Amino acid sequence: MTARAWAGLDACVHCGFCLPACPTYEVTADEADSPRGRIVLLRALVSGAMAADEAALALHLDRCLGCRACESVCPSGVVYGPALETARARIASIRGQPAALRLGLWMLARPARQRALWWLARVARATRLPELLVRGATAAPPGRDSAPGTLGAPAAPVLALAMLAATRPRNGRGAAAPPGPPAPAAESVALFRGCVMDGLFGHVHGATVRTLAANGIAVREVAAQACCGALAAHAGDETAARTLARANVRAFDATAPGLPVVTNSAGCGAMLKAYGEWLADDPLAERAHAFAARVRDVSELLAERGPRAAGPLPLRVAYDAPCHLHHAQKVVDPPLAVLRAIPELQLVPLEGADRCCGSAGIYSLLQPHLSLEVLEAKLGHIAAAAPDVVATGNPGCLMQIGAGALLAGLDVELRHPVELLDAAYRA
Repeated sequence: MTARAWAGLDACVHCGFCLPACPTYEVTADEADSPRGRIVLLRALVSGAMAADEAALALHLDRCLGCRACESVCPSGVVYGPALETARARIASIRGQPAALRLGLWMLARPARQRALWWLARVARATRLPELLVRGATAAPPGRDSAPGTLGAPAAPVLALAMLAATRPRNGRGAAAPPGPPAPAAESVALFRGCVMDGLFGHVHGATVRTLAANGIAVREVAAQACCGALAAHAGDETAARTLARANVRAFDATAPGLPVVTNSAGCGAMLKAYGEWLADDPLAERAHAFAARVRDVSELLAERGPRAAGPLPLRVAYDAPCHLHHAQKVVDPPLAVLRAIPELQLVPLEGADRCCGSAGIYSLLQPHLSLEVLEAKLGHIAAAAPDVVATGNPGCLMQIGAGALLAGLDVELRHPVELLDAAYRA
C-alpha cells in the first residue's frame, strides 16, 4: 500500500484551499498543523529529507484528526488519508506505541477480552453512576454561570465517564409503541457488527435490523467476524489492521457469499471499503476488492428503498455528518433522505455539520486538549441551533458529542439516524 499511498499526494500544488477546512489549523493557526503543511512533512519523510523519529514530524502528524475534510475541498483531487496512515505506521515502527494505546489495542485484539470489557462498561452504564458523577463534577459553583456549549477543561476521568454515559440507549424523545410486523423480505444482507458498536451500541444494531426488515430486507448474521481494523490503522499498526481485514473477508465469504455487507458505523464503513487497498498485495487481494465493493452504509440501502412511509415524529433534529461517511466514503445525501422520510420531523440547519467533532477514532484519547477545542466549536453551533436531537451515524461521534453535551449542560439527545426511523416506524 505504501507506494500507492504516497502517490495520492502527487496532485498537491500547495494552493491552500484546504486550510480553512482543517479543524486543527483553525485551532492552532500553525501551518504545520494544516493539510498543506503536513503534506510538506510527508513528502520530506518519503524523500528521506526528514527521519521518522524526528519530533516535529510526529508532533504535527499526531495532531491530525484524519477527518479528510481537506480531500473534499481540494480542487486537485489529493488523496491524503492513506499517506497519513502509512506515515503513522512508519513512525510507530520506530518509537513504538504509548502504553495506553497498546493496552487498548490488546483488549480489542481478542473477542473474549472485548466481551469482558464491554460487559463491565454496560454494567457501569446501567447504574447511571457515570452520568451522576459527571453532573456532580461539572456543576457550576453558586453564582457562576457559563455560556451554553462551553466545556471548560474536564479531567480525563470525567471525560471518559461522560463518553460512557453518552452510549446509554435513549428512550425519551421519539419513543413510541412496539414495532409492527416486518415487510416480506425481498432480499438479504449481512450485518457488520464491529467492536464498539456491538459492545456499547447494541440498541443501534437492533434499530438497524428492524428498519431494514420494515423495508423488506432480511439480515444474516456472520458469527466469525472481527473488528474492522480501523483503530489499529489509525494507530499505525498495519499488521493488526491487515490481520483483521483477512479475518473479515474470510468470515463474510464463508457465511454470506455475495451478499451486501451493511454497516451502521461510518468509521467501520470507510475501513471496510478500503480492504481492497489494504490487501492489494495479499493472496486475498481479489476477494478483498470484491468484499469492499459489497459494503454499504445502512443509510445508502434505506435511501435506495425510499425508505417506506413511517409514522410522525414531531422533533427538531440537526444532522451532523460523520467525517468518515461524508469525506472518506462521500456518502452525503442518504442520511438526510432517511430523516426526511419521517413525517413532522423538522431538519434544523447546523452550522459546520460537515466539520469534525474531534473524536476521530482514538484521537480524543491521545490528543484530549486539542480534541476538546475542536469539539467546543461544534457544541457552540449545536447550542445556537437548539435541536431536540442531534443525529449522527458513527459511535465515536455519538460518544464525543454526547459527552460534550453532558459536560456543557446542553439539553439535547444524540441518536443514530436509524434509531429515529425505527421510532417513526413504531409510531
